[in-house]
Amino acid sequence: MSMPELIRVAQGEQPADLILRNCRVINTLAGVVEDADIAIYGDTIAGLGSYNNAREVVDLQGAYVAPGLINGHTHIESSMLHPARYAEAVVPRGTLTVVTDLHEIANVCGKAGLEFCMRWGRSLPLDMRFMAPSCVPATPLETSGAALSADDIRALFTEPDVIGLGEVMNYPGVLAGARDVLDKVRAAEGRPVDGHAPGLRGRALDAYIAAGIMSDHECTSYDEALEKLHKGMHIMIREGSSEKNLEALLPLVTDLTYPRCMFVVDDRSAADLDEEGDIDHVVRKAIALGLDPVRAIQLATINPARYFRLHDRGCVCPGKRADLVTIRNLTDFAIDKVFYQGKMVAERGLPLFRSAPPDAELTDTVRTGMLDSRELSMPHDGHEFPVIELVPGQIITKKRYVMPTVSGGAIVSDPERDILKLVVVERHCGTGNIGRGLVAGFGLKRGALASSVAHDSHNLIAVGTTDEDILGALRILVEMQGGLVVFAEGEVRATLPLPVAGLLSSAPLTRVLEQMRSVQVEAHYLGTLPPAPFALLSFLALPVIPELRLTDLGVVDVAEFRIISPA
Repeated sequence: MSMPELIRVAQGEQPADLILRNCRVINTLAGVVEDADIAIYGDTIAGLGSYNNAREVVDLQGAYVAPGLINGHTHIESSMLHPARYAEAVVPRGTLTVVTDLHEIANVCGKAGLEFCMRWGRSLPLDMRFMAPSCVPATPLETSGAALSADDIRALFTEPDVIGLGEVMNYPGVLAGARDVLDKVRAAEGRPVDGHAPGLRGRALDAYIAAGIMSDHECTSYDEALEKLHKGMHIMIREGSSEKNLEALLPLVTDLTYPRCMFVVDDRSAADLDEEGDIDHVVRKAIALGLDPVRAIQLATINPARYFRLHDRGCVCPGKRADLVTIRNLTDFAIDKVFYQGKMVAERGLPLFRSAPPDAELTDTVRTGMLDSRELSMPHDGHEFPVIELVPGQIITKKRYVMPTVSGGAIVSDPERDILKLVVVERHCGTGNIGRGLVAGFGLKRGALASSVAHDSHNLIAVGTTDEDILGALRILVEMQGGLVVFAEGEVRATLPLPVAGLLSSAPLTRVLEQMRSVQVEAHYLGTLPPAPFALLSFLALPVIPELRLTDLGVVDVAEFRIISPA
């Protein structure tokens, strides 16, 4: 872009590349709506006012124009979509900047996973900005596929699109002054540092903030969010697929507090992206709950832009990026046209761009070696055994001990008591580690489910009514190099292949949704299961959520942060 030419276009002395005429511009700086034409030169807004001379003119006939939406905290891996397919899903919804913490794919592939997403991000009409993952591995109680040190974090910051440190989930490590954790925070050197501190209050919160943590997206109550806001944190109001906090936290947004609040999704499934949308859904819901539409748009544009120091966006102003969306009705907040760097890239919910990601990138990441039914056996010592008890509608679990059902000296599933065998198989290094446990409340009456999506290390996880079906599901999972499997009576009932790092599909969104619906339907034929059984299964291996979890190293008591039943 030529700066002298931009100045001439702004002054009306030279034709603009594009004029958007008859706009109702949402001014996110002043909080008002203004009538104006928008003159665009290249990828930049040249001016607002009355412009006539342009190579192309689009008459918006009074439509509202807002800055492109910014999703300030998400893990794009939760969509199960290749970055190119993810862009096809969110850009028509008005998301033109996404700030993503890739700790899922980083726990599998390390820097190679980050480089894969960064390379794709630079080729799409979606500005992907990255937070260097701070928790790889997430804990020492599982086997991860990679590790990122403070030196690795510093190296990532040499990449122009890595803009801060991802959520510091290890807040006990911060409070204990753990050197490796604090070294990563120090490596950020003044960049944004995202937090993750559910329920942290009082002096412990003070210490966490004093260490340099700047934001939190885990608030679930108004009082918790207000304390964090008053102590200097930026509050990310989350409304995702599994965690929905918007209604509880919206009263936090006032004329005085709103500049330090922003909307995020954290995790958003492909189905929800398709049916409801991305950040546009959060804005729409906030408006329906009574928030002023312009204020809602500020929380999805200028506020995250300021927090992440992306000073070239977030408002419709001269000199800013021409990332713009048009809306006919602010109440419905349905995105119509989408312009990325001055070019229209989506209209009426459909992308005007297509990618063709190859099938062979970042594959061959499931390395378990041969799986044998004898390795699933759980010898019984005559004592009670810890059981992971599900809590309906929650991802937390309860700890209880039961006398298990035994056959031939080994613990087996008991569908009549709804106590099933749960296994986690290490898949990164071929160690042969297999964690064996029991879960209550899953509802399977026959067959097995298996998945390579198992937060955060993403080893293979399976639950089933017989060892034979569990083993069959795991073998299909290895053959597919990751995904979701429904298996019963020796047969595959449905699959969703996720061969990219065992987490993502390069197939189009419509195909992924079709396969997802198939595995959900077939899973529910096997019993009385929770509403989203694979999502629930994925969290049973995450040893940072109370009370019991299972990793490849054994049953973990989260409160005690130790393994109570080794593999």
